[in-house]
Amino acid sequence: MSSLLEQLKRHSVVVADTGELAAIRRYQPEDATTNPSLVLKSIQAGEYPGQVDAALRWALDHDSEPALTVEKACDRLAVAMGAEILRAVPGRISTEVPAALSFDSAATLAKARQLCAHYRDLGVAPERVLIKIAATWEGIQAARQLEQDGVRCNLTLIFSAAQARACAEAGVYLISPFVGRILDWHRRQEPQRDYAPMDEPGVRSVIEIQRYFQRHGYPTLVMGASFRNLGEILALAGCDRLTIGPALLEDLASQAGELRPGLADDGQRAPRPAPLDEARFRWQLNQDAMATEKLAEGIRGFHADQQRLEALVEQHLRQLRDTH
Repeated sequence: MSSLLEQLKRHSVVVADTGELAAIRRYQPEDATTNPSLVLKSIQAGEYPGQVDAALRWALDHDSEPALTVEKACDRLAVAMGAEILRAVPGRISTEVPAALSFDSAATLAKARQLCAHYRDLGVAPERVLIKIAATWEGIQAARQLEQDGVRCNLTLIFSAAQARACAEAGVYLISPFVGRILDWHRRQEPQRDYAPMDEPGVRSVIEIQRYFQRHGYPTLVMGASFRNLGEILALAGCDRLTIGPALLEDLASQAGELRPGLADDGQRAPRPAPLDEARFRWQLNQDAMATEKLAEGIRGFHADQQRLEALVEQHLRQLRDTH
């Protein structure tokens, strides 16, 4: 009998949630996704030495604004890693706009275009890149413009139906609901409660979002993310995409058994409602304590890792300058 991973690939597009090239090559996902936390982890582990050196040297060669050298180096490094990962996957790579820009549409647009320019400079076709943006109101509006310009986007840190709906109404290519982080919040509220995988609030959220998109004819793809256990993944077999870390990919690859898709189109169809405006979006998000708290926490966490990455890059830049 084939492994659970092989069976899962028949029902959902499997995406690697890692920068570990060895894991990507071993499990052969269709796409891959990164964020500042994964970029930092890869650099600290000594991966991508050639890309690190090339990115730093590129930044030093283009430091007409020395104050921006670290920022430029981090952007170039994230893209260089993405370009290398694309050698190991046939599909797309998601590269993230820094979380500090999450509430600034204009700055998000500018950074997304810079990242796309870096990919073009490295010879990567635009259709192989997804620009990853936090699903704030400002981020969603930036993504709306990028999509109109032909730049595909992955809206991340999705915790609520309001975020998902606003993304679909903006014409976003893909969204990433965070299954495990939703479960984390509910476990803190009710530590004594046990959930069967299909009953987990994060799993239910993904199912409801995908069915809402199907029912109303939105082409936006749903990619379940942030998994805590194998049961969550198996319960979401049939979701458009699932982005999975190396440990759970190994569990899937090493186990056999019959996998039955838990998420299928229910066939129901309905007219689309009037789009959410900013006031209704913010009100609905505000009324969801879990989503409000986890979105803010996620942005702070990604920003903290971006700062740690910048500090590490700055240290490497100093060392490189000292040798010249």
